[in-house]
Amino acid sequence: MKRKIAVMLGVTMAMGLFAGCGAENSETSSGGTVTGGTETGVSEKEKTDGTADTDEIHIWHDGDETIMQVIEDQVNDSLAEDHVTVKFEKKSGLTDQIKLYGNDAESGPDMYLYAHDSLGTFVEMGVLAPITDVIDESVYADMLPMTQEAGQYKEEQYLLPVYFETLLFMYNKDTWEGEVPSTTEDLYSYMEAHTDTAAGTYAVVNQHSTAYNVAPVINGFGGYIIDKDAKPGLNDEKTKEAVTYNKKFAELEADGDYNTVTALFNEGKASAIVGGPWLVSGIREAGINLGIRSLSDFTLPNGEALAPYAGVQGVGVMKHAADTKKDAIAAVLKALAQPEVGVALASQANCAPANAKSYDTPEVSENEMIAAMKKTAETAQPMPNIPEMSVMWGPAESLLAAVNKSGEDVDAAADQYEEEAETAIADMQ
Repeated sequence: MKRKIAVMLGVTMAMGLFAGCGAENSETSSGGTVTGGTETGVSEKEKTDGTADTDEIHIWHDGDETIMQVIEDQVNDSLAEDHVTVKFEKKSGLTDQIKLYGNDAESGPDMYLYAHDSLGTFVEMGVLAPITDVIDESVYADMLPMTQEAGQYKEEQYLLPVYFETLLFMYNKDTWEGEVPSTTEDLYSYMEAHTDTAAGTYAVVNQHSTAYNVAPVINGFGGYIIDKDAKPGLNDEKTKEAVTYNKKFAELEADGDYNTVTALFNEGKASAIVGGPWLVSGIREAGINLGIRSLSDFTLPNGEALAPYAGVQGVGVMKHAADTKKDAIAAVLKALAQPEVGVALASQANCAPANAKSYDTPEVSENEMIAAMKKTAETAQPMPNIPEMSVMWGPAESLLAAVNKSGEDVDAAADQYEEEAETAIADMQ
C-alpha cells in the first residue's frame, strides 16, 4: 500500500472489521432499513401525547443497519419516559461527513457511532466533547476495561463503548486432530506435522503479512507498531523479535492474502484459520463444523499470551449537542450503557457487548464466539486511535512482506520501513 492511500486505509479497515458482526442473524432481526430525517442534527420537538415534547437525537454511523436498528429499538424503549428518541442515519464516508458537518448544529449529527480508531482524528478536528461533560464516570463503569481504554484520547473519555471485535482461532472440528494446543510452540509443532505445502493442505492459515493479523505476536512480544506518542516501533528490538518469530509460521501458512486463506479454510484444505467474526457466516455456509478459541489461550515462548488488536464501536458526542442538548444526550448515553443493549446485540446481531454485566445473561455467556472474544479482551489491545496510525499500515505491511515473502534481512528491512513511517508521519504535520 502506498503512502498516498494510507490515510484512508485505517477507515477502510475499521469498516471491514465490523462487517461480520450482525451477519449471523441478519435475516431474523426485526429491524428494517434505517432512515434519517430531512434536517439531521436539528433538535425536533414533536408533541407525542398532546402534553410532552420529544427531543430527537440524531446519530450518524457507517455500519450495519441491522445492528443499528437493534440498538435504536432497545434505546428508544428505554427512553420512552424521558421523552427522548434516537434516530440512526447511515452516512457513507463518515470521516469526511464529520469533517464537513461536525460543528454544524443545523445539518450535522448530535452524536455518532463508529470504530474507535478514528477517535483521535475527530478530536483533533475540534468537533467532539468528552462524554464526561455530559455524564458521570459511573455511567460507563461496567464497561470492559479494554473497551473503555479504546474510547480515551489524551486522558479524556470521548467514547461510550457499545460492542467490539477481536481476531479468533477458528478450527474445523472434523479435521483437527486432538486438543488445540495451549502454547504457540506446540501449535507450530502441530503445523509441522500436519502441513503439506506441496499438496496444498495446511494445519493453520493466517494473513501472515497483514499487520492487523500479526499484531497478536508483536504485542505479545512487547513490541509495537506505533506508541501513544506517535513514535513508530518497526525497528524496536521486541518488534523485530516478533517479526522473526512470525516468519517460521508464515512459511507454513500459504500465501497469506485474505481470499486465499479464507478459501482454503472454507474448502476444507486448512484445519484452522486466524480470523475475525466477519468470517463466521461464510464458514457456516460452507458446512464447516466450527470450533472457536480465544487467542488469549495461546502462550508465547516469553510466557505472555497472544495479544491481538481489538476494534471497538463507540458513541461520541458533538460539542454543539453537549452544549445545547445536554439532558437529552445524557439520557441517551445512560440508555446505551444499560446491559440490556449488549444482551440484545448479542442475541439479535451476534456482537460482543462492551458491558461486562451483559455477560451475566446465559444467552450471551454461552455464545461460543462472543465468550471467546470476551476472554480475548483480557489481553487484547485497542487499535491505536491517534491520527498517525492511519499511515502506519503501509510501512508495517511492507516490512512483513519483505521478511516473509522476499526473504529480506529483518534488521535492514525494519530500519528501512521505520524511516518510511517517520517520513509519512512528518508529512502529516
